[in-house]
Amino acid sequence: MERKKYSKRYCKYTEAKIDFIDYKDLDLLKHSLSERYKIMPRRLTGNSKKWQERVEIAIKRARHMALIPYVIDTKKVVENPFKI
Repeated sequence: MERKKYSKRYCKYTEAKIDFIDYKDLDLLKHSLSERYKIMPRRLTGNSKKWQERVEIAIKRARHMALIPYVIDTKKVVENPFKI
């Protein structure tokens, strides 16, 4: 049985030479969130360990400041909660 060849995922934060992830920059954080606003794992996003930890901290801060929802109700899924 042949194994599928996947392309190598690169950390977009390292490539963009970003030195700080701001929790108020929601456009930057959206790439690390799933459609139900869960934090995506490293194996899917391709982030390095250092940047994944920083992204997690920024997302948790944004949730604490009510910029990103903690839980999305599955019965009434909102298209984009950032525009409410």
